[in-house]
Amino acid sequence: MEAIIEVAKRAPSSMNTQPWNFHVITGAPLELIREGNTERMLAGAAVDREIKMSDHGYRGVHRDRQVAIAVQLFEAMGIEREDKERRQDWVMRGFRQFDAPVSVVVTIDQDLADDTVGHFDCGAATYGLVLAATSKGLGCVINGQGIMQSSVVRDHANIPEDEVIMTCVAMGWPNDEFVANSVVSRRVPNDDVVSFVGFDE
Repeated sequence: MEAIIEVAKRAPSSMNTQPWNFHVITGAPLELIREGNTERMLAGAAVDREIKMSDHGYRGVHRDRQVAIAVQLFEAMGIEREDKERRQDWVMRGFRQFDAPVSVVVTIDQDLADDTVGHFDCGAATYGLVLAATSKGLGCVINGQGIMQSSVVRDHANIPEDEVIMTCVAMGWPNDEFVANSVVSRRVPNDDVVSFVGFDE
């Protein structure tokens, strides 16, 4: 983990501000986070994230893409639409941080909590974390569900008050026999998201 984080810290950072922090959690504290997340979500608790989120959820093409990956996963796992028990178990895996042995909670310094450039920097560092871990044979999931109950995470991970919880990364040795791990999300064609200007001159 030390070597992985050394690589992640080399992510681009505006003006070298390095606004990120990494809290690497395992063992009993991680189990308490899993239990707290699960209990609260099953009890119908409201989302308790510290980061700003849309107040209307995903809409339009973004909602379509969210549904499409869920369909891919459920088809691969053989989970029928009416199988509420298995569907709920799948959702709860995210709150349990996919039962991974390690969770890395990524935070941003409070002073830059509303700075969008700082958010880009944290995103770059998180991606660097995943790439570095993958290069060492680990499997990773950048997991917003794992911080859905951020107060639970804060309590058990000893997150300082001057940091804001951004996301977490579930990390461990991948199980190649777990069918969902072979699912590759579909991406839209370049024509939908890319424009080229000046190349026809």
